[in-house]
Amino acid sequence: MIRILLVGKNGQIGWELQRTLSALGELIATDRQSLDLANVDMIRKVVNDIKPQLIVNASAYTAVDQAESEFEAAMTVNAIAPGILADEAKKIGAALIHYSTDYVFDGKKASPYHEEDICSPLNIYGESKKAGEIAIQNSGCVYIVLRTSWIYGNRGKNFLKSIVNLSKQKHELKIVDDQIGSPTWCRSVAEYSTQIIKSYLRRSFFLGKMEKDAGIYHISATNHVSWYGFAERILKEYSRNSGCALAKLVPITTSEYPLPAKRPKYTVLSNDKINKVFGIKMPAWEDMLTMCLSEMYQTESFCKE
Repeated sequence: MIRILLVGKNGQIGWELQRTLSALGELIATDRQSLDLANVDMIRKVVNDIKPQLIVNASAYTAVDQAESEFEAAMTVNAIAPGILADEAKKIGAALIHYSTDYVFDGKKASPYHEEDICSPLNIYGESKKAGEIAIQNSGCVYIVLRTSWIYGNRGKNFLKSIVNLSKQKHELKIVDDQIGSPTWCRSVAEYSTQIIKSYLRRSFFLGKMEKDAGIYHISATNHVSWYGFAERILKEYSRNSGCALAKLVPITTSEYPLPAKRPKYTVLSNDKINKVFGIKMPAWEDMLTMCLSEMYQTESFCKE
């Protein structure tokens, strides 16, 4: 049993981590009010008051397009704050688990990205997450950085929720078909993150054992798809289970849907390392989606009014 500080309890992954981490020890879960990552002094005070054995940082600045005009805000939360968490973890002898993104890559590869591939972000959000990874690595603390991709779930703002809601309002949806990635259910990320932590709790000398495996890991769904293909699968599953009319999907290119932040065209992540070290075999994105939607059917009304 250990004391765990969870940062960002109201985010998509953080919300799920509250459930999965609670059985592992004493869990102190914070939100922006109780731990604001934009407040350096608050970060240091909270960590030193709680003195956890493990810090899990599930908080981030995730407004990809907004970050283009809010460079300082994105860098503060995604780069400076993780570095401070890492520094404080080092001082008190704690370990740190931190979440990063596939957007640290430029999307120019034609095969899945491995952890050691060069990071070359195309936008400010990706730059800020890359800087956070570097700050943690340079701190000297015991850490595991988990890069994931295309996160969605049944709460908060995400692609799945947007498609469901827009399909209630419109008869036609234009969806980008030339960006490829692996949609990943936030609950799966939380559950497998907890499995990693459990593997150390079953051993003695928690920190020392974790230090042996410290580093960056990819944790995303297997298989890949475009945003258009993802939307198509979402609506097909809804049609099969609800019998409701569907919005028509129209595939478009990235250039036909310009946004402030440039997106990488291909960000599929290889899970080979996390499988080899921790024995984690990530499910296919199709299976994750089916499990996630099975819950949504109980609470969402799909048919147009």
